[in-house]
Amino acid sequence: MKQKYVAFLRGINVGGHHKVPMSLLREEMEKLDFKSVVTLLNSGNILFDAVSDDLENLEKRVSEHLETVFGFPIPTIICRSETIYSLLEKNPFKDIAVTKNIRLYISFLKKKNEMDLKLPWTSDDGSYKIIAKTDNTILSVLDLSVTNTPQAMDILRRRYGSDITTRNWNTIKRLEKKLGSGP
Repeated sequence: MKQKYVAFLRGINVGGHHKVPMSLLREEMEKLDFKSVVTLLNSGNILFDAVSDDLENLEKRVSEHLETVFGFPIPTIICRSETIYSLLEKNPFKDIAVTKNIRLYISFLKKKNEMDLKLPWTSDDGSYKIIAKTDNTILSVLDLSVTNTPQAMDILRRRYGSDITTRNWNTIKRLEKKLGSGP
């Protein structure tokens, strides 16, 4: 049975490094027998249909294939479309006052890991808040009026390394348009 998935690639097309053209990325995903492959933005967001499979197996298959083709590791985190629909339905940031300095983020984890911080958690300078963790996602808010860099998110990078990737909430909302109506 076919299932709709969303793949998030980590570390491509950032600062002119690890360039991966989206048209070539689509072609390579199709070579893996994935159907209805669509990319969103230039940062490695891919929607595709595949025969229902274990997420870990899909991640390994995609990551290994892309590393062979592009010549550098491309950490990959894949979730089922239902995960995105559920996030959008819950609208976890609805109570956050968004200004030009506020950034809303969803971090996707490769595996379910326990969060050793008491949530909600706020950085010492108040610039970064982790508001919730659900299954394989961490919801956070960055206030650029306090800091101009996302270094506040280092706590997540130190804890999860390449087993995490983060997307802006606006990107997740744009995925909904590409995914179409719910499951």
